[in-house]
Amino acid sequence: MAKTIDSPLRQVGTAKPVRTKLRITVLAGGPSVEREVSLKSGAAIAAALVKRGHTVVVRDISPDQLKALDIPADFVFIALHGEFGEDGQVQELLARRGLSFAGSSASASALAMNKAATKAVLIEAGLPTPRYYVHHHQQDRRTARNWRLPLVVKPVASGSSVDTFIAATGDEFHSALETVGCNHGSALVEQYIKGPELTVGILGSEPLPVCQIKTKRAFYDYEAKYNDDDTEYLFDVDLPAGLLSRLQTMSLQAHLALDCQDFSRVDWLVDEETLEPYILEINTIPGFTSHSLLPKSAARVGYSFEDLCEKIVAMGLDRSDSAMPNSGSTPTE
Repeated sequence: MAKTIDSPLRQVGTAKPVRTKLRITVLAGGPSVEREVSLKSGAAIAAALVKRGHTVVVRDISPDQLKALDIPADFVFIALHGEFGEDGQVQELLARRGLSFAGSSASASALAMNKAATKAVLIEAGLPTPRYYVHHHQQDRRTARNWRLPLVVKPVASGSSVDTFIAATGDEFHSALETVGCNHGSALVEQYIKGPELTVGILGSEPLPVCQIKTKRAFYDYEAKYNDDDTEYLFDVDLPAGLLSRLQTMSLQAHLALDCQDFSRVDWLVDEETLEPYILEINTIPGFTSHSLLPKSAARVGYSFEDLCEKIVAMGLDRSDSAMPNSGSTPTE
């Protein structure tokens, strides 16, 4: 059995502590369909940072409720998934207020959130992604006439596999288009790739080990991600070592092509017959729950959950210090 190749990060041990007694605001909840997952991520992040000696508050936030940004803070940790938190809106607000945060910029976040726009960038960069088109609600469904079933239908800009369908029949396909179109306005129609589901986390400028996801469901859907206890996360992946190394290299290339920063997670499918890999999407604010993949991958190379959260804070502060060395609030004594 071939094993995934650990990145050079495997030598790190534990993360170097950041300045002590920071005032940190964790943004969690938000207005998206991923709200419940975000609340769990925020609670886990806050608990980890409190253990490291920081003063942490967790606050909900939405476009019409921004009081969380008025709290004096040395750092803002974004744990918002989906709309408003992962599409660049909150990043733009933080940048305008001069508040330090980690993760991708507003423009990179908006790009990664839009799966169709992401695919266009990936294709331009020479990176593989399944064949696709965007179906607008009420559009002539004959657009898919030359495509073969099964097809994947999902929102152009959403996450956690909400309203994602694998359509094996014409009726299922039309029903999926109607559901996604009504709920989201447009749908990404993608050629179905049958094979193992894999993910590669990026931390700093290094790819983490490849993780394979195995679920008893048809695919890694919302329930498998957050509620099923029998979903498996495997780092001893039964694929050629050369392919696993390529997945790590291409994941970092995708991260850089979208101009992502600090951390992300790149999701893959590998065709079970040809062993050709295909990028599905890039997540700029991946989950931080007990089921989440980035923390599992980071643990593989020596980072505890607390280490990972501390590392992310350190990266955000280092970039803020470099960009604005004479601005920002001062850590409490």
